[in-house]
This record gives sequence, structure tokens and C-alpha cells, in this order.
Amino acid sequence: MLSQASDSGRRISGHIMTLFLFTKSDVLTTLLPVTLFALATAPNPHATRIPETIIWIWMHLLKFDISNQIQDPEEDKRNKPDRPLPAGRITAQNAADVRWLLVPVCLMFSAMYGRQTLASSACFEALSIWYNELGGHKTGFSKNLLTAVGYTCLEAGATIVAGSNPRIDSISARAVIFSCAVFATTLHAQDFKDEEGDRFTGRRTLVTLFPTFARMSMMIGVPLWSFCLSRLWNVDLVCSVAFIAYGTVVGGRFMVYRTASADKNSCKLYSLWFTLAHLLPGYWRFFYST
Repeated sequence: MLSQASDSGRRISGHIMTLFLFTKSDVLTTLLPVTLFALATAPNPHATRIPETIIWIWMHLLKFDISNQIQDPEEDKRNKPDRPLPAGRITAQNAADVRWLLVPVCLMFSAMYGRQTLASSACFEALSIWYNELGGHKTGFSKNLLTAVGYTCLEAGATIVAGSNPRIDSISARAVIFSCAVFATTLHAQDFKDEEGDRFTGRRTLVTLFPTFARMSMMIGVPLWSFCLSRLWNVDLVCSVAFIAYGTVVGGRFMVYRTASADKNSCKLYSLWFTLAHLLPGYWRFFYST
């Protein structure tokens, strides 16, 4: 009996690890920034709702990532062989079953927090279908736009889950809108590290279509957004200078250092910059909200 319990524990642990590996690459780029954004942006955040917020975001992210990764597993064999499908941890059919099982689960979970959260969940699912299953990811421009809108749905829903009100206020709405704009214009930072694999599989991204323009847009866009966001949220001079300086370094790296390993490091630095940008609405609420 003890050995059976041990075997069951190992199987359960294996299944949990498989689910985590679907979302592993998005922990720093999505799960962490959106969680911090929700806590910083919610009008009255509650510490007791942090676990609920993380779970809500992760479940929606898992649903999207499974849908995305079953579309083209050959690409992951080259770029990310540790993902569950290329690693043989789960079959494509079983992954698809989990993906569709998560749809009603996410909707019911979202309904607990009100109509706006339910709407955010439903919108995210519609965008996921459009992006992954109807080919919205095939060009760099549509990928940036669709992903940014989907990201916005996550942020809006998570902000409500993290707070005490069943809706977002004007400050939260402003934060969500600007976050969408920032993400739409800088999202391709994540594509540089996968450029070789994307070219090999014929995937069309902004980086593969217009590599020079993509790098220049990072060199200009990240420092410019750093300045604009600092002004938008009335950040003090010292913090503004530090944030803008860091953004300048991050943007400049994409233009100066162009090897695959350098692009991976640049993407990590970008993720930190994006996370810091997500905390700025919290700065405004702490110092200026009445």
C-alpha cells in the first residue's frame, strides 16, 4: 500500500511538472509581471487574494500555452525541446483534452469575481482561438497586436481578482491601456532569441521579416516608453533617471549585441524592465491617490 501511494505521488508530481513546463517560459514574461501589475493597480488590493490572483493568471496562461504549443510542435523541437510535447511527457491529443477542459473551469472561476472578470476570461479565450487555431500568429504585426490585447484581458481580470471591487476604476483602466500599448510595441523582444528556429520553420515574426527595424524599434522604443511612463505616473526625478537609464541599456543591447546568447540575456533584462514598468501605477497610488 505504501509503494502504491508512493507511485501515485510520483505520477501526480509528474503531471504537475508537465503542466508547469507548458508555462515555464512565460513565468518571467507574463505570470510575474501580470501578478505585480494586478497588485499595484487594484484600487484596494488584498494580500489574502495573492494566491487566487496567481492561480487565475496561471490557469489562463496554461490554457493559452497548451493551445499554442500543440499547433507546431516541430518548432519546439528546435527552439525549446524541454517543453512537454517534444520531450514526450504528454501526447498532443491529451494536451488538447486538457486545454478544452480548462475552458469551463476558467470561466466558472472567473464568474466568482463578477461580470468584468468573466468578460475578461471570455475575451481571452476568443483571442486564444483566433491567435492559435485560426492563424493569427502567422505575421509579426498581428501577433504583437493580438498578444497585447490578450495580455490586456489578463491584466484587467487579474486586477479585479486582486482587489475588493468587482470592477476596475479609472486609474486601473489607464494602466491597462498603456500596458497594452507598451506590450504591442515591444513584444518582439521575446522573438530575437528564437530567430534562428523561426526562420528554419518559416514562422513570420517582426524579427524575421524586418530584423533591422525590429532592433531599432527596441533601441528607440524602450527608452522612450521609460520616459513617457515616468511622466505619466509622476515618478520622482531620481527614480525616473534610473528607470530611463536602465531602459536605454536594455534597448541598446538589442542593437549592439546580436548573437543568440546575447539576445537571450537581453530578453531577460527586457522582462525585468517590463516588470518594473508594471509597478509604476502602484507608485502613483501610493504617493498620489487619496
